[in-house]
Amino acid sequence: MKFGKRLKQQVQETLPDWRDKFLSYKELKKLVRLISSAPPFLNGSSEYGKSEAEFVRLLNSEIDKFNAFFMEQEEDFIIRHEALKQRIQKVIDTWGASASQPSEAEYKERMGKIRKDIVNLHGEMVLLENYSNINYTGLAKILKKYDKRTGGLLRLAFIQKVLEEPFFITDLVSKLVKQCENMIDSVFPAEEEEKENEGRETITVAGKGILRNAIAALMTMKEIRRGSSTYSHFSLPPLNLTESDLIPSFQLNSPISVAR
Repeated sequence: MKFGKRLKQQVQETLPDWRDKFLSYKELKKLVRLISSAPPFLNGSSEYGKSEAEFVRLLNSEIDKFNAFFMEQEEDFIIRHEALKQRIQKVIDTWGASASQPSEAEYKERMGKIRKDIVNLHGEMVLLENYSNINYTGLAKILKKYDKRTGGLLRLAFIQKVLEEPFFITDLVSKLVKQCENMIDSVFPAEEEEKENEGRETITVAGKGILRNAIAALMTMKEIRRGSSTYSHFSLPPLNLTESDLIPSFQLNSPISVAR
């Protein structure tokens, strides 16, 4: 699948509020076509220089957009993750087996709500990781097109700059994703019967809300990071995911709806 089509599909599958935060790939591609179609005598002229400057300005504007959105989401995830830990501890202390007023019914009801919120948070963080991956890939591809069609040398210097941008550095988000998975494993252990029914529940749950979008994001990450004949040091490293990685088992331990 062409990158432009893949990006369009990903935008359609993401959360509605995120859709205008992705790379304006189509517009940048048009600008590259316009610059590269200029008469040869204009190359190196002041007019050509202005066109290149406008292209760089638009790229920087896109990066500013990515950074602002990514950092806003990252901060929100940190706050929500900490709040979930506090909610879990409060439920355990208030209604757990060792609490002063234990109540199995109250405990299960409140923990069920927390589990839904953890699944939603996990899904949104996976979407943000994909947001970083697909926008970086788009920048690398549009810069490659620019250099190839104009004879310019923008890609190397620009990508080196991008590698230090906040939206590209996903270490903290990846750490929070893992902590969410550990939280589910420790607080909501899977029952044997649920494990046996995992395949059936996949069909039921995977078409809903954030979980569906997160699975689509993981599949997109795997696709755009796979090795190919055009793979280079500007490409992201391959993402080796198994089927169980694409549909994490912790999200299937309960029929609780994860739709927003």
